[in-house]
Amino acid sequence: MSDVGSARELMGTAADAARAGARVIRAARESGHRIGFDEKGRNDFVTAVDREAESAIIDLIREKHPDHGFIAEESAATDPGGEIRWVIDPLDGTTNFIHGFPVFSVSVAAARSGPGPVSEDDLLAGAIYDPIRDEMFQAADGCGATLDGRPIEAAQRDALESCLLLTGFPFRAQHLLETYLKIFADLHKSSHGIRRAGSAALDLAYVACGRADAFFEFSLSPWDMAAGTVILREAGGIVRDFTGGSRHMETGHIVAGGAAAVEGILKIIERHFP
Repeated sequence: MSDVGSARELMGTAADAARAGARVIRAARESGHRIGFDEKGRNDFVTAVDREAESAIIDLIREKHPDHGFIAEESAATDPGGEIRWVIDPLDGTTNFIHGFPVFSVSVAAARSGPGPVSEDDLLAGAIYDPIRDEMFQAADGCGATLDGRPIEAAQRDALESCLLLTGFPFRAQHLLETYLKIFADLHKSSHGIRRAGSAALDLAYVACGRADAFFEFSLSPWDMAAGTVILREAGGIVRDFTGGSRHMETGHIVAGGAAAVEGILKIIERHFP
């Protein structure tokens, strides 16, 4: 099988796995039962639904690819597996889900295995599924990106001043809140506006299909960014860390979107970020 063919197969598995996780989420949401949760860290929550959705995702992938490994948000340990490892966020937007705020998603990506952390170059395919809107974003390396099977492209505006931006607050890095707010203030003055919905994976998917022009956030985890990175890259966008490099999967600090928007955001970040 060709590399493109392999990537397409992985994309199909990612989409099937995302739907499997979403079935668990939908069933819990439609049950009408109160959603209980545990607090992993300050404002960082996990529910039984996260864990059950992750199990459903992993079970489906293992059935199709028994020798593959996993990096998953809720698992107690990661399994490096064979030549492919799957990077999974079973419920991106858990706080929203707990409160009934209808913005959350399932994010599944496939990456080459290696001795170190997953890098952007390792990423081969990904899918982000929105169970509320029944929207499937997916991409495979070298094959472009789609929304419900239709090709999508990231917006390429000429200047930051005409851009709509998406962001997330640094809830895992409270010590960076003051720096973040300074950056936020400058970007608010220099753009059409900033929105914060609460699912980084969906933010990246929305930038990939042109609903917004760029996204920035501090201190994310690999599973927050992996599928979105593939989809946005294949939609013609770029993904950077706060230095303008490509280590966002390692640092957790991400700027993503059209080239001019990303360049404009990085110039403002440079004023404030150490």
